[in-house]
Amino acid sequence: MKKTKRALWAASKSKTYIGKHLICDIWGGKLIENSKELEEVLRLAAKKAKSTDLEFVCHKFSPQGITGVLILAESHITFHSWPEKKYLALDIFTCGKNTKPEKALSFLKEILKPEKIKVRKVKRG
Repeated sequence: MKKTKRALWAASKSKTYIGKHLICDIWGGKLIENSKELEEVLRLAAKKAKSTDLEFVCHKFSPQGITGVLILAESHITFHSWPEKKYLALDIFTCGKNTKPEKALSFLKEILKPEKIKVRKVKRG
């Protein structure tokens, strides 16, 4: 018997997932091009998500753009910027039932003040 979309969605709501992954496209607003500032902001975002930060790695491109990753005990937060396009790609992936990646995103929106944002939420595992 073929299941309807509604029935499939209802079934998926009852499942337990390993983690939540927020995939964000951000245009306009503040672009962080300073690695120290980026590290501080991502560590604060991790704290908001009730996650444990472990290590920060960053690379600044010439003449512009920055890529950073904050490794979490519960997964990661990544940041990739294209200042010439006023765009950044942001991923927040957390595992465990106590983490709150949405709170990290809310905090980052307050800091970055984007003109436009598109967020895709993916349940992992």
